Parts: sequence; structure tokens; C-alpha cells
Amino acid sequence: MTRTMDSRKLLVLAAALFAALLTLSQSVSAAKAQDVASAVRAKLDKSQYKDVQVNVDANGVTSLTGTVNLYEYKADADKTVHKVKGVTAVRNDIQVAGASVSDSQLEKSLGEKLAYDRVGYGNVFDAITLQVQNGVVTLGGHAHDYPNRDSALGLVSTTPGVKDVVDEISVDPVSPMDDRIRVEVARAVYSFASLNRYAIDPEMPIRISVQNGNVELYGMVDSEADKEAAFIRANGVPGVFSVKNYLQVANQPNESKK
Repeated sequence: MTRTMDSRKLLVLAAALFAALLTLSQSVSAAKAQDVASAVRAKLDKSQYKDVQVNVDANGVTSLTGTVNLYEYKADADKTVHKVKGVTAVRNDIQVAGASVSDSQLEKSLGEKLAYDRVGYGNVFDAITLQVQNGVVTLGGHAHDYPNRDSALGLVSTTPGVKDVVDEISVDPVSPMDDRIRVEVARAVYSFASLNRYAIDPEMPIRISVQNGNVELYGMVDSEADKEAAFIRANGVPGVFSVKNYLQVANQPNESKK
């Protein structure tokens, strides 16, 4: 009987000790979460984040809520918080407030900006596509290097009215052979008598993407004759394996890809 009572006492003591340790652990975790939250708030102590709220759970998962005026600020907040010691993950639920712009207006404005982005830095070799739905901008197509891709993303991120950005841009592979083909195709196309008027436009309306010797033509031309001439000229460059002609003709419906 005595042994049974002693066993019960030991069980009660063990349970009490476990409860005390659990409470202590929870207190330590709560204190740690508060420290991490304070560090996050210190990093976000800037005017653009004045309406952002921070919450950190016991596991270091940090939730960001509230509003900012530009998508750029939402993206930067995410990057900044990921670098804070003690943060294990980030839930970025910040909403982009700021200017209200219709999808059609936004697409037109961004299309014009992207057309002249990176002039003088190989923009003729970028073929970046653009879609806008409910303020969410999706960028696709091709960039010939990472600086040009990043420039396009940065341009969109800093535009008022953009609520979110989806990056689906493919960066063309690095290849000395492709670099040579890019330059030679551009010379062949833009130097042709019926096409050289396009060369004086800094927008470079005929865009050239090359992946492992395969050429793709994008952009807008004035006539079917110009579209066919560009295709023939590109196809005549030594080392080109294939040419896909995605050029569109102005004032005509989008045609099937060749």
C-alpha cells in the first residue's frame, strides 16, 4: 500500500515538474518571439512601412499585414525580414494600396515603358511579354541576360497601380555561339533595305531571342512583306538551326506562330 502511494506521489511530482518546464519553455519562446518581432520592426522603421504590422510566433514564423503604396515596398519588406536573425519563414500578406489604375491603362503604360527599357544595353535581344489582370502583372517571354530581366521587374515593381508581380521571364542561356548569332541576325535583319527604317527606332521593334542556335523573332512590323523579309534574313545567318517567326503585323489580328 505504501509503495503504491509513493508511486502516485512520484507521478504527481513528475507531472508538476513537466508542467513547470513546459510553462518555462513557453515563456522563453514567447520572449524570444517578442525579441524577433522587435528586431523586425526596427528593420521596417521607415516611412513606407508605417502601415505594416508584424507578428512573430514561437517558431519564428513572421506574418506581415497592413498596406504599402507600391509593390516595390511589399517585395522589399519580404527580403528585409528574411534576413533578420530568428526569422524562420515569412507570410507576406501586405496589401498594395496607393493609386487605382485600370488594367488597360496599366498594360498600356507598362508596355510603353518596357519597350524603351535598357536602350543601348541589348534591348533588341529581349522579348518580354506582359499581361495584367486585377492589377497583377505577369511578365513572360525572354530576356537575354539577368540585368535586363531585373530591370524589367524593377520597372514594373515601382509603377503605381501594380498590386503584385509574377516573374515568368526566361533568361536565354549563356553561349558565345548564341552571342555571335544574335549580333549577326540583328545586322542581317536591320541592315536589309526594306527593314532598315526599323533600326532608327530606339524601341527596336523587331526583337531577337536566341537559345542554343534557335532564333525567335518577336515584335511588330508594318506589313506581311516585312515579316517575311525578317524571317528570310534571319534564316540565312550561318549557324542558325531554326527560326520561329512570332512577329505581328500592325492593325491585323494576332496570327498563328510560324
